[in-house]
Amino acid sequence: MDRVEAALEHLEVAQARAEQNLETLTARVDQLTIRMDQLTERVDQLTIRMDQLAERVDQLTIRMDQLTARVDQLTIRMDQLTARVDQLAQAQTRTEQALQQLAIQVGALSENVGYGLEDIARVVLPSYLKQRYGIQVERLERHLFQVDGQVIDVDLYGEGKQARRRVVVLGEVKSRIYAREVSQFQQLLQAVRAQLSAQPVPLMFGYFIDLSAMEAAKGEILLIASYQPAVESSRVPPRPRRKRR
Repeated sequence: MDRVEAALEHLEVAQARAEQNLETLTARVDQLTIRMDQLTERVDQLTIRMDQLAERVDQLTIRMDQLTARVDQLTIRMDQLTARVDQLAQAQTRTEQALQQLAIQVGALSENVGYGLEDIARVVLPSYLKQRYGIQVERLERHLFQVDGQVIDVDLYGEGKQARRRVVVLGEVKSRIYAREVSQFQQLLQAVRAQLSAQPVPLMFGYFIDLSAMEAAKGEILLIASYQPAVESSRVPPRPRRKRR
């Protein structure tokens, strides 16, 4: 009986331990179940986020395709624009060449017109000066002055007389005469004045005389055009009148 009782006691202790172990195991299982639920929830959340990310990737892929298509279109347009720019560059080159040729032709034409106008002045002015101002000059020609080592070219130069007084006719020929041309001629007169042997009669001859040129002349330079009256200079003595007997 003592052995039986001891065995029962030992069994009861073992059973108590087993129950305690079971309770401990049950608690651990409960904890694992909770953690499993939490893990499952996190996996579900990750799955949702993964689906959202996949959707965004799909959208980005679509946008990338659209962007690629636009880049291709821009590349085509850029190629077309480059081709047009090349064409414009070639056209500009041709235009510049044409302008250069035109400038050469215009320069030659201007030079021819200038010489032609000088020839007209040499023929017309001697008789005009004689009839209008009583200035007798046999001929007008180009003349070169040496001033401070520089050569100054005067279009019209002629020594003559007005009544009994000696005069020197100095003239500049321009197709169109503005204030700027008058100012340049005034500087020329100032430079050569010391080399003149008699009183100068300055004049400018051209096809057109602007009002600004008349104002710049200040009555000191004779301005003569084919269709305008001469602007008489205060320094050009009027034609002497004959005394009545």
